[in-house]
Amino acid sequence: MLARVTPAALDLTQDVSLLTAALIDIPSVSGSEQAIADAVEAALRALPGLTVSRDGDALVARSELGREERVILAGHLDTVPLPTAEGARGTVPSSWDDEPGAGTLWGRGATDMKGGVAVQLALAGALFGATDDGARRPSRDVTFVFYDHEEVEAAKSGLGRLAQAAPELLEGDFAILLEPTAGTVEGGCNGTLRLEASTVGEAAHSARAWMGRNAIHAAAPILARLAEYEPATVTVDGLDYRESLNAVRIAGGTAGNVIPDRCTVEINYRFAPDKSLDEAEAHVRKLLEGFDVVRTDGAAGARPGLTHPAAAAFVAVVGREPKPKYGWTDVARFSELGVPAVNFGPGDALLAHKDDERVAADDVRECFRALRDWLIS
Repeated sequence: MLARVTPAALDLTQDVSLLTAALIDIPSVSGSEQAIADAVEAALRALPGLTVSRDGDALVARSELGREERVILAGHLDTVPLPTAEGARGTVPSSWDDEPGAGTLWGRGATDMKGGVAVQLALAGALFGATDDGARRPSRDVTFVFYDHEEVEAAKSGLGRLAQAAPELLEGDFAILLEPTAGTVEGGCNGTLRLEASTVGEAAHSARAWMGRNAIHAAAPILARLAEYEPATVTVDGLDYRESLNAVRIAGGTAGNVIPDRCTVEINYRFAPDKSLDEAEAHVRKLLEGFDVVRTDGAAGARPGLTHPAAAAFVAVVGREPKPKYGWTDVARFSELGVPAVNFGPGDALLAHKDDERVAADDVRECFRALRDWLIS
């Protein structure tokens, strides 16, 4: 049996872009996060200003300064699988366009979200490392959350596991999820709902089609209603959330010479955070009245959270107009716990999971600066 290789110790005092590269260089595809969790844990436990807890490959590090307000900075440690295309640069180990720390950093997770995790760790080191007379301590208590299994099915989520096993570790007044947003605050997130609408026919030989009933043909009105549907744009706490309702998959039929007796249309509804999951389901059921509709999966969205004073102060430091988050993110888990949350991190979300995944060194540094300035303000 081969011994597990221990990754090199993480230096939290180096430039945050170099720390990003060091994190990329620790492979951490979902399900294989132990090495990076070990490295992060070792780095955190070396900081005298934090108390560290671990659950599987999820870590929580909390300060206890006695401040009136506690904020949470959260990020996931895992990545999607490495690219298979020959010559892809968004892989492991990382690489630079120029000299290390300058220009663009390439590698799996550079955008989603080793850059954000590096910012978390650099802040932990800068704010809660060894004390001296000139040290600046934050004006808020901080909880750092690092978790596993974000890039796979929700049932495996390390953040979800923490919320179930130790919700007290996730208590706070305001949370920031360091998912890539190109350095702009993105408030809340849309919810997502998956349903199946089915039709039933009667099988027959296709040479005698009149002896059966074609379930695929019977599904035509489902597709017509979805095609004609006009998705709404819903304003929630000052942000405009665009909805979408689409057929994403269709299945039916058993053979090329058999009239199909069943057809199922899979539907995805991305809904604004003004609705609950049940309200979103009721909306789709009303549109598809007369058809058998079954919910197969779903997750509620999260309101923007921008009305909280801490959020307003953070937006002011960032200096950019906040935007809505259209995709679902783990801010919804914090919202369920009663913690208003936003998304804010380095990198272009459109590069996440791509073979050319990359992030600009300056973008990671700017994200670090904005959060540091806010925390000590």
